[in-house]
Amino acid sequence: MSSHIDVPSGEVTRDGDAGTADAPARPSDRGAATRGALLAAARDVFCESGFAQAAVTDIVARAGASVGSLYHHFNGKADLYLTLFEEFQVGQQERTRKAINAVREAGETDPMRQFLAGARAYLDGCLEERDVSRLFISGDGPPGFDRVMRQRLGKWARRSAALFHTADDGGVDEALVVVLTGAMAGAVSEISLMDDEDAARRLADEIMAIVGTITNPRTGQR
Repeated sequence: MSSHIDVPSGEVTRDGDAGTADAPARPSDRGAATRGALLAAARDVFCESGFAQAAVTDIVARAGASVGSLYHHFNGKADLYLTLFEEFQVGQQERTRKAINAVREAGETDPMRQFLAGARAYLDGCLEERDVSRLFISGDGPPGFDRVMRQRLGKWARRSAALFHTADDGGVDEALVVVLTGAMAGAVSEISLMDDEDAARRLADEIMAIVGTITNPRTGQR
C-alpha cells in the first residue's frame, strides 16, 4: 500500500521501474511499473476531469491495469491523489533546495536573497507543471485535503523561518516570514489558475520583482 501523506515518497515515479529488454521483469519490477502507470494515468485523468468527476475505471483503463491492481497498490482514488500531491511537493522541495544551495555557493549570505531564489524556483516548478499545480489549487480534492495544504504551508513557513534565524539572539523575523510565505502562497494560487501561460509567467516575474523590494528589518537588506 502507499505511504502516509506526511512521509516523503521518494520511491514514487511516473514511469515506474520496468525490467530490461534482455530479461523477464521480476515481480517487484512489474509491480513498480504498474504502480507508476497507475500514477501517470491518475495524473492525466485528474487533470482532465478533476478529482470528483474522475472514475477509477477510467484510470485503470488508461493505465492498462485492473481495478484489483489499483487497490493492491493504493487505498483508492483519494490515495492516488494524495500520492501525486506528495510526489509534486518532493520535486518542488528539491527545486527549492538546489536554488538556495546555488546562491549560497555563489557567496550569497543574505537570507532574503536566499529566500527569493528558493521562492522563484518554486514558482518556476508551478509554471512547468501548471496542470498538476492547478489540480491541487482548484479546491477539487478529496475530503480533508485543505488540511493537508495547510500543513504544507506550515512546513514551508518553518523552512523559511530557518533561513531568517538570527545567530545573535536566536530570534526569527516572524512577521517577515508571515508576509513572505503569504505572498508566495497567493502567487502560487494565481499563476496556477491562469489559463494563459505567457500571462502567468509575466505575473510571476512581476510578483517576484515586488517581493524582492521587501526589506529584511533585521539587516536592512533586501
